[in-house]
Amino acid sequence: MKYLIKIAYLGTSYCGFQIQPNNATVQGELEKAARSVLNRDNIISSGCSRTDAGVHAREYYVCIQSDGCPVIANDNMTKAMNTFLPDDICVKQTWAVKDGFRIKRAVIGKRYEYVINNSKTPDPFTFDRAFFYPRNINAELMNKGAEIIVGRHDFKSFMASGSEIENTVRNISECRVTREGELVRIRVAADGFLYNMVRIICGTLIEMSEGKISLDDLTSILDSRDRKTAGRTLPGCGLFLDEVFLDGDYLKENIL
Repeated sequence: MKYLIKIAYLGTSYCGFQIQPNNATVQGELEKAARSVLNRDNIISSGCSRTDAGVHAREYYVCIQSDGCPVIANDNMTKAMNTFLPDDICVKQTWAVKDGFRIKRAVIGKRYEYVINNSKTPDPFTFDRAFFYPRNINAELMNKGAEIIVGRHDFKSFMASGSEIENTVRNISECRVTREGELVRIRVAADGFLYNMVRIICGTLIEMSEGKISLDDLTSILDSRDRKTAGRTLPGCGLFLDEVFLDGDYLKENIL
């Protein structure tokens, strides 16, 4: 039996989503809960994407399956999983799906949000959920830079060094910077993302605000395909996987 579950989590206590030996991960906690709920040891899970240490998700999709496990009603599966999960991981909804369903096949895009606490003093209520940056931020200038990034480009300059992905072309459908009081939010939506791509985009926009990078430089950075030309990588604590876009037709075909 295979289930598709929609979850949300705070990543502060975890070394990312994917299971790692001797480290706490979101996937590890989900599989542990599933073993208790389904009373099976042979749990297999797969996530819709990779998130790094300290990164959060307001919306994330995981497939969980085990051979020979009992069929559990969707709502009951949701309640049962939450009974065994820690408080910083929550199952929001569950669907029973066909065995051939593949979550990564269903994903057609994602939206991330990076949150910056732009106050003069730290805020305990945004601790580990926003990047504390006490210097002045020119959100209007950063938003002009964000507009340049929108579109289909080769984003190799915005990919972490050492990554082995060959196709580095992505289509960004949204990139905008807004201010809400002391919080600055950078939202980026695309058909796919490279390793650390959002955090490097945000670091580059911050360096625009600092006067280290100009608007004209952004086009040159994209054209260079060189990580060294772009800005720094901001910490994971401010990053949220905000929304995952699924292929509705594919999903409808596979929900039992």
